[in-house]
Amino acid sequence: MTETMPGPSPLQEGNMTSHYFSNDLVVMHYYRFGNGPKVMFCFHGYGMHGRQFSILAETMGDQYTFYGFDLFFHKSTILKDQSLGAVKKGISKGQLAEFFSDFCYSEGVNRFSVLAYSMGSHYATSLVEELPDHIEELFIAAPSSLKPGRIITFLSRNRVGNKMLEKMALSENGMRDFLSMLKKTRIIDQKAYDILLREISTPELRFSFYACASYLRFLKLDADRFISNLNGHKIRSYFIFGERDKSYPYAIGQKVIPKINLAKQIVINENHDMINRNFAKTLSDLLNDH
Repeated sequence: MTETMPGPSPLQEGNMTSHYFSNDLVVMHYYRFGNGPKVMFCFHGYGMHGRQFSILAETMGDQYTFYGFDLFFHKSTILKDQSLGAVKKGISKGQLAEFFSDFCYSEGVNRFSVLAYSMGSHYATSLVEELPDHIEELFIAAPSSLKPGRIITFLSRNRVGNKMLEKMALSENGMRDFLSMLKKTRIIDQKAYDILLREISTPELRFSFYACASYLRFLKLDADRFISNLNGHKIRSYFIFGERDKSYPYAIGQKVIPKINLAKQIVINENHDMINRNFAKTLSDLLNDH
């Protein structure tokens, strides 16, 4: 089921429209913008929303129709069952692929490109593994799925670590104390601390943090399958890093990217927060370069 939200809204400026699509698993909210003949699915970063890539409409809206999704536990997207038990159960790559296959059928989309940022890269790599014959090109900025990091891996995929995260998320001060410990031991810097602190400032945000880490834990990169599908289906792929991004520096791609035949690695003059006009220009230049 897909429907356009009625009535005027500031979210519908220009040609951006707001929609929902649902199946047995989720009511997914998404934005559609641009009016080009090609299709691009956009997967945002943690704490963001489906409008994160709306700036691309300025330079690429005549080439692409963009679908910007509010990902699980973000903004207006809601699971049919958001209980703690359902969150702990998680979602498989197959279930994710089934959802987007249903979405493509509903929208009449046969092939699409994928653009993802940070957390959204886990969705992108999973679709490459599951639906490679539908994917035209792949663009990933700050590709955290290539190497998520020891802390998030421990908290999401380790049974003890995930139980710790659950207890911290459901307490008022547990997450704050944990972040303070990470800062004191220099695992994260002050900027990362400030960003994460804002993301856990309310009980709802703390639950969302726990839910994202737990629910998506099965979207772990299978590097061999990912590389094989990109090469076998001759999918052009672009991995974009921020020169000052300490969270996901370009070095995290060294074990994967060189094995991909049609891959490019690009480093731009940005930190982790890189989805801006400079990024839009970089992407536009890449697309017009071939």
